Amino acid sequence: MIRMLGVDPGSAATGWALIRGSGRRVELEASGVIRTGSGERPTRLATLERTFTEVVVSMKPDQAAVESGFSGKHPRAGLMLAESRGVLLAVLGRYAVPTVSLSPAEVKTAVVGYGRAEKDQVVFMVTRLLGLDKSPARDAADAMAVALTGLRLGNDPRSAG
Repeated sequence: MIRMLGVDPGSAATGWALIRGSGRRVELEASGVIRTGSGERPTRLATLERTFTEVVVSMKPDQAAVESGFSGKHPRAGLMLAESRGVLLAVLGRYAVPTVSLSPAEVKTAVVGYGRAEKDQVVFMVTRLLGLDKSPARDAADAMAVALTGLRLGNDPRSAG
């Protein structure tokens, strides 16, 4: 059984989920959302680094899957997301966790079957695939979807670059 850590980076909220599984048998071990508050950017990145380090050290994942950034209409938001993602990748690198990078379309295709699926569809499918009693928060659900997609890739992670 592989323990896959899925991560959905965000500038204000980063979702994470640890899933254990092999083949069609999957189980959610833990999930959460890291909120960095509303301070100066360096302080928020330090909070993200410290809290995500605690997650990686306590969860001890075998592998990780991190969603790549979506470059939309707002370059500043894209830069902030890239900074957060860089912090997360650095933590995973420090603890030598093999990491795969997945695009939002790859995750949606793997979980919903359609690369342009809406957020509600992702939440619904994650809830169903993991047999959860209630729908998780969106940031955590996105991280669960990333973990499920990473788990389907098996033992051959691609570079998270």
